[in-house]
Amino acid sequence: MGFLKCFIGFKIRRRSNRVEIYNQDHDENRNQSTSNGTATNTATDDSSKTNNRLEPIDGQKRNIDGVGVIRKFSWDEVERLTKNFSKVIGSGGFSTVYLAHFQGFEIELGAIKVHIGSERLNQLFKQERDILLRLRHQHIVKLLGYCDDGEQGAMVFEYVPNGSLQEKLHGGGCGGMAEEDAKSKRKSLPVLSWRGRMTIAFQLAQAIEYLHEKCSPQIVHGDIKASNILLDHHLNCKLCDFGFSKMGFSSTILPPSSSSPAYSSRRKQVMMGSPGYTDPHYLRTGLASKKNDIYSYGVVVLELVTGMEAFCSERGQFLTSIVGPTLLTRDVADMVDPRLGGDYDMEEARVMLSISALCLGHSPTLRPSATHILQTIKDKISSTSFLFSPSPDKDKFGQLMIRDS
Repeated sequence: MGFLKCFIGFKIRRRSNRVEIYNQDHDENRNQSTSNGTATNTATDDSSKTNNRLEPIDGQKRNIDGVGVIRKFSWDEVERLTKNFSKVIGSGGFSTVYLAHFQGFEIELGAIKVHIGSERLNQLFKQERDILLRLRHQHIVKLLGYCDDGEQGAMVFEYVPNGSLQEKLHGGGCGGMAEEDAKSKRKSLPVLSWRGRMTIAFQLAQAIEYLHEKCSPQIVHGDIKASNILLDHHLNCKLCDFGFSKMGFSSTILPPSSSSPAYSSRRKQVMMGSPGYTDPHYLRTGLASKKNDIYSYGVVVLELVTGMEAFCSERGQFLTSIVGPTLLTRDVADMVDPRLGGDYDMEEARVMLSISALCLGHSPTLRPSATHILQTIKDKISSTSFLFSPSPDKDKFGQLMIRDS
């Protein structure tokens, strides 16, 4: 599924702005899956472009997210779509996300991520763009297009309307709030049901398995956390933010110590991960691998089960430090989110805590793969069984995921 297919481009003119359209599905034979499920990625150069006209059809809306189509936008288009960057819907250390309006298209809303224009961040933009061009999975946020005019960089994504898992579980976090105020805020939130939590855990594992096992080269996400897990209309999981991602089984991002000039230049690179989610082994060695993502997944599972944050700046504590030492010995009922009011399956909670413990293990080689995690959930978490068979709930399970508090 995930791929950088053979691109063929054609130009269109819309008013005075130029938009290039690249078709990823030009040659299906270039991206056939191998017997082990790994996709072969191939790209062509600009010589494959052909000129064509795409005119509006009266009374019909145009499709901005046709299968396999990635559009290249001009900066004027980005300004118009965001209404001159009028509404911020997200922000990070290196970018800001704006709401986009696609007038005359089947999709009305999108999200445009604009990168800050320094040389280093421009490289991060290109790296993230190149990785996203390879990906197509139902539980990874969809790239619709991008702009790389001059020093400015922007990526256009599908709009995911239900915010992030961070917001659903924690109400945006406790930063800047007194602990009691943060607790009060969380209690006032609609409660994400046990079934919904287990479904998100399964879908996130599917996205990770896709990156680790079904992309070629394999991809390490590098920053799996609750705020990078978006939820759609039905609260399906959509993994986003590939700014820290790396291609290949493993690579040294920042060695622990060295006096070489190469190390000095490497120190300028951005460290992967976020507080509370980052693999301690990576922090010690600088070796980025798939097992870093598995560690982060274990933290997310712990959040889903306990309802606690991975890291709260006001308390200055990691969830793994609070819960980790007693993860397998403490009574399960004492660890499950009390907001569920007992509306959960005790054995499933025990299984998920065991999965989390394995993911958080000190030795990366002993951590399970995403494939093994998926199989365990399939075998032992009956709350997700509706995902594997035709069911009227399957397409609208979001309606069942929020319970009355």
